[in-house]
Amino acid sequence: MNILPQYTKMMAIIACVVFAYNASAQEVKWLSWNEAAELAATDKNPKKVFVDIYTDWCGWCKKMDKDTFQNAEVAAYMSENYYMVKLDGEGKEEITFKGKTFKFVPSGRKGYHEFAAALMQGKMSYPTTVFLDEDMNMLSPVPGYQKPEPFLDIAKYFGENIYKSKDWKEYTKSK
Repeated sequence: MNILPQYTKMMAIIACVVFAYNASAQEVKWLSWNEAAELAATDKNPKKVFVDIYTDWCGWCKKMDKDTFQNAEVAAYMSENYYMVKLDGEGKEEITFKGKTFKFVPSGRKGYHEFAAALMQGKMSYPTTVFLDEDMNMLSPVPGYQKPEPFLDIAKYFGENIYKSKDWKEYTKSK
């Protein structure tokens, strides 16, 4: 029995599925903190700011990059409504924000960045996503891995200013 034709057909189907998946994945345009701050200050219609705080060693951070941020619906919504910042929680570059300079602090095995710690309100947990309004005021940090659909609910809650009229429990009950 020659299984080569069946194997070849199966491989062709797998290749088509992989291609279709990759074609539907959308790349998010990540900005540095300074790029987002500049856009927020100079854009006539500024967007809100979204900060993904990660570390290189964080497996859940990598999973969220792959599963959530590359989801076509999530990527499209976020790109349209937010300046998206990738911030290394252990980064070494200085960041100046609202007149204060934040630096890397050597501590333990790796250390941490003061700005990441400030955005996470001292709760060093990776990944943590942070939502800021158009004036770069804190709306909320959201710790932990988020799947695409629940993440999109959170992004819309802040992105569409629902938080101004409904608390989170009321919003999630209406979904």
